[in-house]
Amino acid sequence: MHSPKVERLLINYKTLEEFKKFTRYGDQELSMLEDLEANIIENDSESPFYGIYYGGSLIARMSLYMKKPNEHTLFQEPYIELFKLEVLPAFQNQQFGKTLVHFAKQLQFPIKTIARIQSAQFWEKLDFKNISTEDGDFYVWHPKENLNTVTNSESA
Repeated sequence: MHSPKVERLLINYKTLEEFKKFTRYGDQELSMLEDLEANIIENDSESPFYGIYYGGSLIARMSLYMKKPNEHTLFQEPYIELFKLEVLPAFQNQQFGKTLVHFAKQLQFPIKTIARIQSAQFWEKLDFKNISTEDGDFYVWHPKENLNTVTNSESA
């Protein structure tokens, strides 16, 4: 099998239809339909959504948001919040989730995510560390060296 390619997803009605497949299988908490609909309405051209297509269909997705540090964050530098990582059931355990996370890591910013129940082992295998704060539990990854600067406060 060839290495899957991660793409920035377009904010349009075709992507909206692709996202509907995930709501049939996934948890409601992972639904990105409302996020995408809001971006369509706002005509936001900077998509925070990334995914992997297989045979012309979207099979895995996530959203990445670039954040600037403030007194309430875990980081002293800009970081990425990785949300709603999801792979369709027929494609799970085939490295697609790992490929999405590696794509985010290549941006070379610290990453913060909230692990779903029973996903701790997945994040730990990818060198994320569990952090408990008064705001909840998170998984965090730090690059060896951050060489980037923030240019956009909305999406990575």
